[in-house]
Amino acid sequence: MASLKAKIEAEYENIDRLILELPEKERLPFLEFLQLAGVATIIHNFYNGIENILKLILNEKNIPLPKGGSWHKDLLELAEEKGIITKSTREQIGEYLSFRHFFSHAYALDLYAERLEPLVENIKKVYVYFKDEISDFLDR
Repeated sequence: MASLKAKIEAEYENIDRLILELPEKERLPFLEFLQLAGVATIIHNFYNGIENILKLILNEKNIPLPKGGSWHKDLLELAEEKGIITKSTREQIGEYLSFRHFFSHAYALDLYAERLEPLVENIKKVYVYFKDEISDFLDR
């Protein structure tokens, strides 16, 4: 069975590939509907990858995963509580959780470049902070 670090590395590889496909935020207003939907899908997948990594770590540490209607939010809070991520990173990732909720429950017709711009602009920075904190946690 693959080690925790190997499983996390596989998630990182997927996230890295996704981020490479994102256009610069300045291009977003010029994208067509299907292109914007593709950008939204990448952002949604980015967040899912973050959750996958947190679930892997919590499972490895035998920490029960949250259940119920707010489990996504509770997962981030639990990761902060257990020292996996900081409050600052939880809050930044929370922006992607909010988008995930929107994306999962809205119509693609409701996607606008203005809503995607800050997420695209900050995704690399948030990802670096997240990876650094995961690495620090695993090294402890």
